[in-house]
Amino acid sequence: MNIYQDENIQATITQINMGPYSNNGYIIKCNQTNEGIIIDTPAEPEKLIEEIGDTNIVAILITHGHQDHLLGFDEIVNAAGCPVYCHKGDLELLPRSPDHQIQDNQKIPFGNQEITCLFTPGHTNGSTCYLLGNHLFSGDTLFPGGPGKSRDPEAFKLELQSIESKLFVLPPEVDVYPGHGDTNTTIEEALKQFAIFSSKSHAPDLCGDIDWLKS
Repeated sequence: MNIYQDENIQATITQINMGPYSNNGYIIKCNQTNEGIIIDTPAEPEKLIEEIGDTNIVAILITHGHQDHLLGFDEIVNAAGCPVYCHKGDLELLPRSPDHQIQDNQKIPFGNQEITCLFTPGHTNGSTCYLLGNHLFSGDTLFPGGPGKSRDPEAFKLELQSIESKLFVLPPEVDVYPGHGDTNTTIEEALKQFAIFSSKSHAPDLCGDIDWLKS
């Protein structure tokens, strides 16, 4: 577990590694009001539930509908007792319909904060990243070293388009918190690695697990 404090926006980010697939669940708290949100609901939900403490959780945001991000869905939703948000592209993948279908660039308030939804299809039809200040919660769209796994060449092209148009336009100092693993990255580092990738020629059927520096 990692805890990050941002004094500029008065927020606390708790990153919790969960389950057999090294998923990350996140609790983001407004320090001034004690209201917070949760991002994703992986296995071992008790780890995340324990960290809620006295934080008043007002929303659960789903990055995408792959099951490894939803194995603790029922337990976390029941414990938090708050609305669930997901993009309509992944509705059929959730254990139940969300309370709210999010829109691109929608802002979801909690306490004195607003987190922005960035629709980034490619990894799944409804993949969404969330931006709070200089903190990007990228789900499986962007990892340290490359994009999330794509199911076919068309999905990979769409994912690249999403990353370039929605994420690479963010300030270079933005920290990127992915949906798996204990390593984070920055937009600046991702841009440097992508420049190396894009300087090479690639097969038209490229897809799957892509490493910017090795592909």
